[in-house]
Amino acid sequence: MSTLTKTCFIAGAGSFDGMSIRPQEDDLIIAADGGYEYLKNMNIEPHVLLGDFDSLEIVPEHRHLIRHSPIKDDTDMALAAAYAMELGYRRFFLYGGLGGRLDHTIANLQLLTGMSKNGMEAYLIGEGIILTAISGKKEELTGYSEEISFDANASGMISVFSMGDSASGIWEKGLKYELSDAVMTNDKTLGVSNEFLGCESSVSVGEGTILIMWDEKNGLPVWRRKKEVNKYE
Repeated sequence: MSTLTKTCFIAGAGSFDGMSIRPQEDDLIIAADGGYEYLKNMNIEPHVLLGDFDSLEIVPEHRHLIRHSPIKDDTDMALAAAYAMELGYRRFFLYGGLGGRLDHTIANLQLLTGMSKNGMEAYLIGEGIILTAISGKKEELTGYSEEISFDANASGMISVFSMGDSASGIWEKGLKYELSDAVMTNDKTLGVSNEFLGCESSVSVGEGTILIMWDEKNGLPVWRRKKEVNKYE
């Protein structure tokens, strides 16, 4: 396995409707517990099979099997992400992490938040949507902001949520409802149900972490981290 591209695919045991983005030759593929069945049905052999295996009737034989106790502090998806991050992977596509058990869906949104804070580019994909989290930090020497942008072909809805008590320096450009240096909190729905307008658009944050959700048909945005914070004029 090569980490040159630093891209990892993880299949979990949630609802699964295929992979709109498929692994490439050098990508790491991890089956998190019941995600193994999904990959097997797609004739995709994971490099690693990991979990407590409470979602599989029989634990399959695998050349690289990592078994965890069911008494643990993390989900199988989170353990798989941590394993890949230790190997140096920095870009993630998470499938089978939505639908099914609501507690696991919420846990995976928290996972996106933690991965973003640690500098990862991660996408949770399924049920017709893509979610990602981006972060910003305002510090003199180590500050940064993050932005995702879409081309003019994007259509439909896009929603933005604060994943902490508050997030600030939020800009939404080229959308039906634009924001300029705004603040979002986790108890208000300021960013829900915005719309693409058929032009280039972007969402960025200068401080805190925000979760962004859009239709899967729009594909992936361009992701950027900027050292200069709060300079979007």
